[in-house]
Amino acid sequence: MGKGLFRQRQIAGWQGLTCLRCKQNVLNRLSLMELSIVIPARNEAPNVAPLIAEIRAALDGIADYEIIYIDDGSSDDTADAVRTAMADGRVRLVRHAKSGGQSAAVRSGVIAARTPWIATLDADGQNDPADIRKLWELARSTPNAEKLLLAGYRQKRRDTAIKRVSSRIANRVRGAMLKDHTPDTGCGLKLLRRDLYLALPFFDHNHRFLPALVLREGGNVQSVAVNHRPRQRGKSNYGTLDRLFVGIVDLFGLMWLQHRAKVPVLLSEEQASGAAPLRNTGTRA
Repeated sequence: MGKGLFRQRQIAGWQGLTCLRCKQNVLNRLSLMELSIVIPARNEAPNVAPLIAEIRAALDGIADYEIIYIDDGSSDDTADAVRTAMADGRVRLVRHAKSGGQSAAVRSGVIAARTPWIATLDADGQNDPADIRKLWELARSTPNAEKLLLAGYRQKRRDTAIKRVSSRIANRVRGAMLKDHTPDTGCGLKLLRRDLYLALPFFDHNHRFLPALVLREGGNVQSVAVNHRPRQRGKSNYGTLDRLFVGIVDLFGLMWLQHRAKVPVLLSEEQASGAAPLRNTGTRA
């Protein structure tokens, strides 16, 4: 064999080994990854880069995580802004052909997630990413967190007067009807396990009723005070009155679901003698 051909094969072998190592590194990283930040976005291009920078500042060195943007049929450069941030492999982009609403976008992100835990975050920059760390550390210190929902509570809202008033009314009506004991279900910042979210009934606008749905599953809901900031860039993509009227209809649907709920107490699964022991596939809370 000529020296030139031998050298070419040697280089090819090194390249193949390097490629396999890269793939193995990716697989190792995925196996250790714990948390997915799910961000539904519609026409939020100016907020993408600043928000990602804040998430990295809050979580780098604290958790191994991924950031999943769901472009919910945007007509601006939201997708391009996310693509620009995808160089390090931590940021991912899921796109809807047309807008399906915030609940559908959250669900698309959760389905795409590769980790056992999910944190949801609004794309407008009003939620403070530093609070994700607070929720994450609380979840990790909570025993038996398989059915735990940590819900952000915006004690000092930085919104217009009409938004604050309508939200206050909606929370009182919802709390009286659903008994979910949650002062602020509209806060976009929440943390829960992926498998818990996927076990909940899905319908349009269900992201506003996650506490009631988790309680319906026999879960535990804790409200955590979080920071709230004025919007600095862009404008809201959701109408206040539209949300109010749709929410009233949904309330009656949730009451029906609550009355139809059955949560059995599960005993341990029994095995045939000699069968291999069952593996516990759950992840430590």
